[in-house]
Formats: sequence, structure tokens, C-alpha cells
Amino acid sequence: MALPLEGIKILDLSTMLPGPFCSMILADFGAEVIKVEAVKGGDLFRGGVPKIGDTGGAFFQVNRNKKSITLNLKSDEGKEIFYKLAKDADVVLEQYRPGVVKKLGVDYETIKAINPKIVYCSLSGYGQTGPYRLTSGHDLNYISYAGILGLTARKGQTPTIPGVQIADIGGGALYAAIGILIALMGVKQNGVGQYVDTSMLDGAVSWLPVLANDYFVKGVSPKAAENILNGQNACYEVYETADGRYISIGAIEPHLWANFCDAIGKEEFKLWQRDLTKQDEMFACLREMFKSKTQAEWIEKLTGVDCCWAPVKNLEEVFADPQVLARDMVYEMTDPAGCYGSVKMIGSAVKLSETPARKELFPPRKGEHNAEYLKAVGYSDEQIAEFEKNGII
Repeated sequence: MALPLEGIKILDLSTMLPGPFCSMILADFGAEVIKVEAVKGGDLFRGGVPKIGDTGGAFFQVNRNKKSITLNLKSDEGKEIFYKLAKDADVVLEQYRPGVVKKLGVDYETIKAINPKIVYCSLSGYGQTGPYRLTSGHDLNYISYAGILGLTARKGQTPTIPGVQIADIGGGALYAAIGILIALMGVKQNGVGQYVDTSMLDGAVSWLPVLANDYFVKGVSPKAAENILNGQNACYEVYETADGRYISIGAIEPHLWANFCDAIGKEEFKLWQRDLTKQDEMFACLREMFKSKTQAEWIEKLTGVDCCWAPVKNLEEVFADPQVLARDMVYEMTDPAGCYGSVKMIGSAVKLSETPARKELFPPRKGEHNAEYLKAVGYSDEQIAEFEKNGII
């Protein structure tokens, strides 16, 4: 059975994390993704550490099922090659700061004139409009502007830097993929492409519906530990154990909290779940109680108790977890060229019954498919060799 996105061709100008994560989602389900990399250096993740062979390991995590060409888009010849590729492409994805693709001559209006059905997605920190559009930023900055970072603070403490890229992936990569798919459906229905303007700040702000509702209704901005979801109540908290590990308790619903109270022998706590005058007392009791046993002992005690609890795991434990393995979230791909051996990768979170994510193409070497794609648009071996000699590819 054909994969859902077979026949969709994507020219991916993005680098590092957000754009490549987006295009990998689409590549996993059949899209032909062509990474268009800089002649010198290529995708910046290739130079990262730790390395697998000569390539940054993170590159492999977001670039499976893709092909790679190199182009010097500052040259007239490089632009011409890109235009020829764009003529029969379905999607262009770019991640430059606003205005850069215009200077390079590969912006939406230029490509639209070549291919009116093109879906052109720009993924940036703050979007193509607004006062911050040209401001530099990283994930930490986007979640700061979005109010997410401030909500990680506890009373008397500074905000906590998350260990994962919330805005890059959740606010950027995922929304870019959704936008591209919606726009492709628009091409199918209306016969014309369109521009997809994806902002990581927009995406991060969209993650706030529950807390935004509190603000919209009450007119007061939520503060640290003033909401059940960020440390106000003992029923939704992370507790340290005797061995310096942690257990998370998320017993928001009364019946789940009751189950937890029964398990720890604290019957009186059942009626105190939402009583703000009792939270300090419960916090103190539970913190002392959890420190009386190791994490392993708490796992044994709480196993089978329906109260929304979980051990806080490290990555070694995550990637050996039976649930994670049962869901095929870790697997290995082997480099057919023998350069990198077998590389462990994170699997696709999208599970389709009839057309599951493919595990077909090992992440490409930089420019590995130059000849394939240049020949496909009419260039000869001699021309390709000349392009390579002159730094065009």
C-alpha cells in the first residue's frame, strides 16, 4: 500500500532542529524530502557533538528518509538549479530570518511565479510580521515571550529552563507540518498553492488555553504556585525520594487523590485536596514521607494504585522502558554505505494502522544525491563536474 504522502516533493532549506524535524515527519510517511544544504558545512547539526563518525549525532535523529543536495544559492547557477527543482516541487520549507530568502532570490513570490501550486512554508522565531520579526532568538527566548518559562517558577525561585525544545518542536516543527498538510489539501481542492507563515512564538502561545482562560476570565495573570497545575496543590507535585530520585503525583481528580491517600494511609487528606489552608501541611507531610523510601521502593508501593503517578526517569531508563519499546519508539537504522554503522533513533509518534512510518532511507551524506537530482532536471555529467569544481554544488 502506498504511503499517504508518496508523490509529494519537498525542497527543504532548513537546518538544525525545527525545520528538519518538520520535514522528517512528512518524509516518514512517504514525502520525497530533498535537503538543500550549503556547499560549505551543510546542515549545522552535522558539525555538532557528540559525533557518530564525522557527523554530529543529532543530525541522524531528524534527517532519516531524506536525500541531500548542496547548492550555492548566492550564485546565479545555484539559483537556476533551485528554480528548475522548484518547477515540479510541491513544497518549499525554509527557516531563515525574514528577508533572507528574498535576498537569495528564492522567496515565495519568486517561486510562485515559477510554480503557482507551490506550498511555501517559512518557519521562524517570531513570524514574518510584527515588531519582533527580525529579532534573533532560540527556544528559551520564545517560551520566555510566550509566558511559558515564567510558569515554571516556584515560589521564591527563578524559572526553570526546560530540558527539551518546547517552542522549536511543539510550537514550530509540528505547526509547520500541520500547516503544510492543510495547504496541500488546499491545492487539491482549489488548484493553487499558498504561503504558510509559522512562528515558534505563535505556536508556544497556543499552548496556553487552560491558563489563558484563567487570565481572560479573572483578569489576573497566574503566578508561580497559584494554580493546581504549577505547584499550588500537593496532589500535583514532584517529590524527592530517599535516594535523590523523584516521583511525580498527578492526582487531580478526587477519586484518584482518594486512591493515593488510601495507599499512603492518609485518610484525612482526601477532603483537603482543594483546601488552600491545608496545602502547606500536606506538602510538608508528603515531602517527608517520600524521602523515607527510595524511588524503587515507591515504585513497588504504588504499582497497581490508580492515582496518576510515575517515576521521574533518566534517558537510559526511558530508552529501556517496556512501554517505550512496545510502541517502537526506539529502533536502529544501518548505513548501507558502511560509513556510520548502526545508529539508534527515536521512532515516529504517529501510528497509522495501514501505512506506518517507513524506516527506509538512512540519513544522507552531504550532497549525496547531487548527481541524481541535477541529471533529473537536465544537466550532464560534464556540467555537474564543472558545478562541483566551481563551488556551485
